[in-house]
Amino acid sequence: MERIAKRLPVLLLWLVCCWGAQARTSTVRHKHRHGSAATVHRRALRGSAAGRQTELARVRYRRRHPTHLYAQRFIGSNFADIQTLTAGDVTAGEDPVARAAAIQALDGMNGTVVAINPMNGRILTMVNQKLALSAGAEPCSTIKLAVALAALKEGLVEADTPVNLGGNYSVDLTHALARSINLYFEVLGRTMGFERVKHYANEFGLGELAGYNIPGEHLGVYPDVALPAVDGGVGRMCSFGESISMTPLQLGALVSAIANGGTLYYLQHPASRQEVENFQPKVKRVLDIQKVIPQILPGMAGAVDFTHGTARSLRKSFVQFPVFGKTGTCSDDGMRFGWFVSYGQAPSGPVVTVIFLKGGGLLSGPKAAEMTGVFYRALYEHNVFPQTSTETVADARR
Repeated sequence: MERIAKRLPVLLLWLVCCWGAQARTSTVRHKHRHGSAATVHRRALRGSAAGRQTELARVRYRRRHPTHLYAQRFIGSNFADIQTLTAGDVTAGEDPVARAAAIQALDGMNGTVVAINPMNGRILTMVNQKLALSAGAEPCSTIKLAVALAALKEGLVEADTPVNLGGNYSVDLTHALARSINLYFEVLGRTMGFERVKHYANEFGLGELAGYNIPGEHLGVYPDVALPAVDGGVGRMCSFGESISMTPLQLGALVSAIANGGTLYYLQHPASRQEVENFQPKVKRVLDIQKVIPQILPGMAGAVDFTHGTARSLRKSFVQFPVFGKTGTCSDDGMRFGWFVSYGQAPSGPVVTVIFLKGGGLLSGPKAAEMTGVFYRALYEHNVFPQTSTETVADARR
């Protein structure tokens, strides 16, 4: 008995350790069994044709777009000399304050800034015109704006309609836009089908020149056939914009139509002061989206203002008036793309801004959103926008 008594503390310690290990194993098993909401809805899709297609597309995408930046090898540069970026830019007809603000916002990053008056289609400034007028690039998650408008027009959803993504996981359009939830837009794309999605994309100006007689403008491409099913099909096109090439001008023209109530203007870039004085707007067509615009705006505002909005970095430097926008980040063939398109609802009128970054791993949609905040701040400090009170901003957000 004396020997057992001496060993009793050791035995008790051993029992406690065994119990703790069992508890940890049980906890791990519980986590693996239940997982996050995203895991739950993926498991709910397993076994279905849609689930197999989604999972296969996800695997293929991850092979091309690894999750961790350090696992990717980028051939593009994050930074560029501003003199090199702007060499050859035609600036005589631009707004000098807007151009200075855009250059300040770029801050040596490799990209382009396009600012537009959405009420008439005039390009106020276009910094790094070689990139802005190029054939564009994969639009990443900015394609979700066109898909959202199409789904609203089709009557599939409204801003607060919950869409089941599998299991007990549902989300509405507002939160799907604000947080850029890919599976939500995959579901919308597959529901509408490629032909309907392409019809609306073309109606919104994708696949055609956005500018009116702008020398050097290249054409973005919207394909005539869907992405193969093994690569994700129309769902992948609607969530990441894969196989689509969009230009900054095309994206800016579309968001200008959202900002002005539905008029798709030809974008014009005056090349002299005389052209500015004689400027005449040119309407490409009027989009039948006026009734659905109020349904898309909460999600675009949420991207900037929600705690988990993908563009919340914009508010680091600018809070003076509402901003509605959408980020996009993706990679292709060693090149990183970062998009942010927005319109700022200033008391004096809206301003649309597209920032497109192309290069290395530091570039992203949230980075472009942060730079957009710097752009709006610079305009505000130069009294481009009249001073406004907190009450005015609050009223506008409502």
